[in-house]
Amino acid sequence: MIFYTLMAFRINCLITYICINSFVKTRYFIYISYRGTSYHGWQVQPNSVTVQKILDEALSTILRENISTTGAGRTDTGVHAMVFCAHFDSKANDLDRRKSLIFRLNRYLPGDISVTAVRRVVPDANARYSAVSRTYKYYITGVKDPFSEDSGWLVHGNLNIPAMNDAASLLLDHSDFTSFSRLHSGNKTNICRILEARWEEEKNKLVFTIKADRFLRNMVRAIVGTMTDVGSGKINVREFEEIILAKNRSKAGKSAPAKGLFLMAIEYPGEIFPVTD
Repeated sequence: MIFYTLMAFRINCLITYICINSFVKTRYFIYISYRGTSYHGWQVQPNSVTVQKILDEALSTILRENISTTGAGRTDTGVHAMVFCAHFDSKANDLDRRKSLIFRLNRYLPGDISVTAVRRVVPDANARYSAVSRTYKYYITGVKDPFSEDSGWLVHGNLNIPAMNDAASLLLDHSDFTSFSRLHSGNKTNICRILEARWEEEKNKLVFTIKADRFLRNMVRAIVGTMTDVGSGKINVREFEEIILAKNRSKAGKSAPAKGLFLMAIEYPGEIFPVTD
């Protein structure tokens, strides 16, 4: 009797172990690049083609399980990403070691989306909330070029770059960017810490680089549009700072077109990546 009771106990333990482990999933970060011209941004939307929708479909098909990704943030229609990160959970615990996975995903995905890496992370890592900083670049061109029509904003006339850099430096002195936030976006706070902001000339292009711990929706495009008003002489640097202090979107300039905006980098703390990675 004791023997059968012990055997039954062991069988129940084994069944419990199998059941528990069958539901345990491994979390991964997937890094991608994409050209946003043909997409209604990153996030899934009804009756729209988005990057997230295409990526989820590719992962679900290749891995043969239902995969739903969570992105590092939203990008608007037409915005591009040299580096974008999303997380997802999978029943497989070795995806980061499957050498053929990235090749198979890229064969499945359209030409304007590319997977660059898959990394295993700790279970509570979050592509959006674990990020410590993001870096964007915005491209302005003064020369019409049909080969860069969808990757830069054509602005006629000379812009005062030193004045625009003076305005950019002021961004580091402030933290409330309500004046550059999309109205009714539902943000809990409009506080951001800007770490870098500068304008540089690269060949026939003017490039704005901005790095911060977080960004509000439409923030970079609103800043760029307002700073071109500084560059063209419509407003001066002092008036630019007054716009920041006003905490009123209607005081700022028009948003720059989405096509010139690129997400360039996302930084995460090293501890979310297992030592064996």
